[in-house]
Amino acid sequence: MKRIIRNIFKDVRLELSDEFDRNFERQSFFSEAWQRRKSPTRPSGSILIDTGKLRRSIHSRSTDTSITFYSDLPYAEIHNEGGEITVTEKMKRFFWAKYYATTGSFGRKKNGELRKDKRTIQLSGEAEFWKHMALMKVGSKITIPRRQFLGYSPEVEKAVREIVEENLEEYFKSEFKL
Repeated sequence: MKRIIRNIFKDVRLELSDEFDRNFERQSFFSEAWQRRKSPTRPSGSILIDTGKLRRSIHSRSTDTSITFYSDLPYAEIHNEGGEITVTEKMKRFFWAKYYATTGSFGRKKNGELRKDKRTIQLSGEAEFWKHMALMKVGSKITIPRRQFLGYSPEVEKAVREIVEENLEEYFKSEFKL
């Protein structure tokens, strides 16, 4: 019986690890689509994927009676559950640095005027975003929408049930030659 349970746990870990990873490709938690971004910093980019660090941080561990999926990144929980964060002085300094880095990238003509090309227009929107963030008062709140990538869902329950049934069926076929 321990062998069956070990096989079930191994199969569940593999299957759910793949499914949780696919959530980043789907940009949804199974069938629940993630809210689109409002910031112009990466308007057409993937949601929750900048460096891929969050996606790679998903791990699992198991005991004799359970399997736990987790991420050890400090910002994983706020993305998975949603919530509010409080603006700090350090955050404001970061926002100003991003603003200055963005405005330094503007394309300019020889006479010093801004170019009207697509890149400069996009950078202008991005610079406005960072300026808006930098001008927020210390202590104000930023709402992070829930973009769940780990956790319980009917799809998880269905996958676990199918794996358990499949493993039990294999066991009974091999033991009783059905």
